[in-house]
Amino acid sequence: MIGMVKSVAANNSSAVLNNSSTVLIRIKNLTKKYSNNIAINNISLDIFKEEIFGFVGPNGAGKSTLVSLLTTLIKPDEGDITINGYSVLNKTSEIRKMIGFVPQDIALYPTLSGYDNLKFWGGIYGLRKQELTDRIEEALSIVGMKDRAHDKVEEYSGGMKRRINIAAALLHHPDILIMDEPTVGVDIISRQYIIEAIKNLKKEGRTIIYTSHDIEEMETVCDRIAIMDKGVILKCDTVEKLKTQSKDRSLKNTVLECINFRG
Repeated sequence: MIGMVKSVAANNSSAVLNNSSTVLIRIKNLTKKYSNNIAINNISLDIFKEEIFGFVGPNGAGKSTLVSLLTTLIKPDEGDITINGYSVLNKTSEIRKMIGFVPQDIALYPTLSGYDNLKFWGGIYGLRKQELTDRIEEALSIVGMKDRAHDKVEEYSGGMKRRINIAAALLHHPDILIMDEPTVGVDIISRQYIIEAIKNLKKEGRTIIYTSHDIEEMETVCDRIAIMDKGVILKCDTVEKLKTQSKDRSLKNTVLECINFRG
């Protein structure tokens, strides 16, 4: 059964958005194991420049492991990922310069202001003086947090913390933004700010990788989606084509039917 699923996914994983699509990230025969558990099972996939690509699946599907592999936090046991021609096996520093990572957990100091948190992270990226100031102002504007920038993070709502988390990932102008559940637990206003920011970043030429359990949100945001379960890609295609695979043209039902069919 697994072999059949992989072959089906392989036929769809490079579905081209348009004739000018350029492969930015190539995942080839990727496998990651933890003891006897195969978290990622021999997957292959192309992600194109300037697209918003989503990974969806239940807990244990392999999404978080794949994010850790893409961000070079861990190395694969087999296969490779190349990002703009650089391999995660031996070019991690080059890759990290191109990537902004928004983790699921909030990576901020609660007793500092949002602005001072951004100053700290900007310094980590090597930004200084006027360049740092300009980048902070730009990032705050993108996530709609200029008016609360000087308040302490501990005074923010969950959604505001996530918006500053995203701003921190944008300071060094990454070509690729990897977002792991960026809207989990946020209020409706912050969710809208985040979604609009993602769409605008794509218009500016960024490539965005997005994981979420919210299928309706992914339908709004993503160009293509890979449906994952138990370490494999079950289906991968544009949102519109995936919707046609359920009787009521519902992306949610396509995802549920795909995962339930596999069992």
